[in-house]
Amino acid sequence: MRRRNSAPPSVWRNPVHFLAFGLGSGAAPLAPGTFGTLAAVPLYLLLAPLPLWGYLLAVAAVSLMGIWLCDRTSRDLGVHDHPGIVWDEFAGYLVTMIAAPSGWPWIVAGFVLFRFFDILKPWPIRWVDRQVHGGLGIMLDDLLAGVFAALALQAMAWGLGGYL
Repeated sequence: MRRRNSAPPSVWRNPVHFLAFGLGSGAAPLAPGTFGTLAAVPLYLLLAPLPLWGYLLAVAAVSLMGIWLCDRTSRDLGVHDHPGIVWDEFAGYLVTMIAAPSGWPWIVAGFVLFRFFDILKPWPIRWVDRQVHGGLGIMLDDLLAGVFAALALQAMAWGLGGYL
């Protein structure tokens, strides 16, 4: 049986921890990664109208900022990759949605695919998760899960002619 997520009080007082905990979504007592990914959907909706170059720039900024946020928060908490740190889910979901077809069915499909790869962690994602430490390690496995999910989403879009 999985332990319930225990968010430290600093999540609500420290802006760095608040961001690393996905604007508080990572404080969910169960399935914080899923809640973090769900909280990333409004950010995606805000960024989706950007031209591709703008979207990619935003994803790069979110990812680079996440390395620092996740590293700082994990050091402050003394726990590598605390379950409540979900900024990496934000970045991974945004990677999943690069050049995705528009519409809610694709948003949901991207969500499901990202969670699938983030939870399953096929090679090399699992290897990265175990071998790369610090903020980069926290972020990198989710970015890779986002790449896997993006490839699967694009294959679905191609196979269905963009209709879901």
